[in-house]
Amino acid sequence: MPDVYATIADVDVSMQERLAEILELRAADPQQRAMLDSYLAEIELPPGARVLEIGCGTGAVTRVLARRPDVAEAVGIDLSPVFVAKARALGAALDNVTFEEGDGRALRSPDHDVDAVVLHTTLCHIPGPERVLAEAFRVLRPGGTLAVCDGDYVTITVALGEADPLQECIEAVKAAFLNDAWLVRRLPTLLPAAGFEVLGSRSHGYLQTTEPEYMTTLVDRGADALAAGGRIGPELCASLKAEARRRARAGEFFGFIGFVSFTARKPA
Repeated sequence: MPDVYATIADVDVSMQERLAEILELRAADPQQRAMLDSYLAEIELPPGARVLEIGCGTGAVTRVLARRPDVAEAVGIDLSPVFVAKARALGAALDNVTFEEGDGRALRSPDHDVDAVVLHTTLCHIPGPERVLAEAFRVLRPGGTLAVCDGDYVTITVALGEADPLQECIEAVKAAFLNDAWLVRRLPTLLPAAGFEVLGSRSHGYLQTTEPEYMTTLVDRGADALAAGGRIGPELCASLKAEARRRARAGEFFGFIGFVSFTARKPA
């Protein structure tokens, strides 16, 4: 099953709206925010900086960037008109934010236009990530910074043991919502190949147990994908979702994803 994010503009509007809610739920998670803050702090910006987020979704990261003291303008682009509309509404109070529909593989920005580019959990969804990195390199000013953070999605687990049925939901959601679950492991070669100097990298563990709001959305989407593919019926689909919530109430839930961030520079 292809990654729905790869063709998000063509996805049913109700699904786009559901995914928009999930993106904001994830952005509000304190662990996710701490991870974001930790790697964004590594970006050095000149006064009056112009920054670009590719694949901005509902604009949560772009809004964070816009509030940095050195940022004069923050631009977020996304393929989804639903996401962009939501981003504009949520960012309406910020006068230095712009959201546009656009494809990171063919940016409308001129050469040497921005001081920093951010790709937050985006590259794993895009067929041809090399084209996105090439475009990021093109629009960055010499000495500009690229920050990439993505999940090491082969690490996603909710299993409590071998043959845990909830893990089948995770495998299904990986197939339906990721173009390349291994993408982050190729960044040490993809970034230099695009012309960047890698400045550093770090790992970020993400764990949910007693209040696994985000991780249960993965179980739900995976169960729905299994049902849509005819692999399970509606009763088992509902039972898998109920089991995830039973574990959460009983203090038995365990959900983990490893994330990795890289910072890189376009040579001056």
